[in-house]
Amino acid sequence: MGQKGNLMAFRPDIRVLDATIRDGGLVNSFFFTDDFVKALYEANIKAGVDYMEFGYKASKDLFDVNAFGKWKFCEEADLRAIVGNNDSDLKIAVMADVGRTDYKRDIIDKKDSVIDLIRVATYINTIPAAIDMIEYCHAKGYETSVNIMAVSTANSKDVEQALEMLGQSSVDVIYLVDSYGSLYPEQVREYTEMYCAIAEKYGKKVGMHAHNNQQMAFANTVEAVAFGASYLDATMMGMGRGAGNCILEGLLGFLRNPRYNIAYVLKFIQTYMLDLKKQGLVWGYDIPYLLTGLLNRHPKAAIDRMKEQNTDYLGFYHDLWDREN
Repeated sequence: MGQKGNLMAFRPDIRVLDATIRDGGLVNSFFFTDDFVKALYEANIKAGVDYMEFGYKASKDLFDVNAFGKWKFCEEADLRAIVGNNDSDLKIAVMADVGRTDYKRDIIDKKDSVIDLIRVATYINTIPAAIDMIEYCHAKGYETSVNIMAVSTANSKDVEQALEMLGQSSVDVIYLVDSYGSLYPEQVREYTEMYCAIAEKYGKKVGMHAHNNQQMAFANTVEAVAFGASYLDATMMGMGRGAGNCILEGLLGFLRNPRYNIAYVLKFIQTYMLDLKKQGLVWGYDIPYLLTGLLNRHPKAAIDRMKEQNTDYLGFYHDLWDREN
């Protein structure tokens, strides 16, 4: 399909989603203060960010409510305590995992909710269940997107079939997700062209959600933009599970759309994000994440290694190889 646009122009179809609370919540079990979340909400409005993802719609039957903060569950009252009726251009998003969300109980009619976008997260083998969720949420009046996770481990034919199935659904946006931070820009280009070819056939948009295991999250997001992706996920200082995500400050600095203003992001970072680091929260690139990214593995083993402060990188590398072979 070729490159779309150039570095000096802005694309009016671009939409930026801040996933700091949702993906960053995996770092601190979603125990953000209301002051932090409110300040982030206001910063995103001033910065011109298009969507803010507040967290998950997780089932309280499956997850211990005492082990997680409120943004693991995103109750309507908790959202409204932050945004009121959300009298702004910023749209509110939440994520719902296939098999971990009581969506028929916990996702109410859009007319009664401040949420705008439901982001369904699925693996290749649960696409039919994801489509059921998408259709339910669409019928309730929401915008919908779908994140196909761990696509780097899937067979390309299965990915194509999944995209065709999703194209025929009511979903609005289909996300390319580099869950393990294992993809390189050339691979992202190929995936993006595949996604866009099928998505455009059905009138859908394509999004990009990158992880930073090999310090490629920002570069991979830029590559996805260049080849047609228009919905872009990022977080403040890259805060997210393990190695984290594409940096919001870098993304807004790269995009040429005049409605984005990086100054408010920088102000939020220096006022709030640096305090999280001082409190001891750890995320971002490190050698164990590099190794799981290189070997296309789930970062859980690296996360455990980081918690243990184990710096036997060579031993970890051999362990990962032994698990595979």
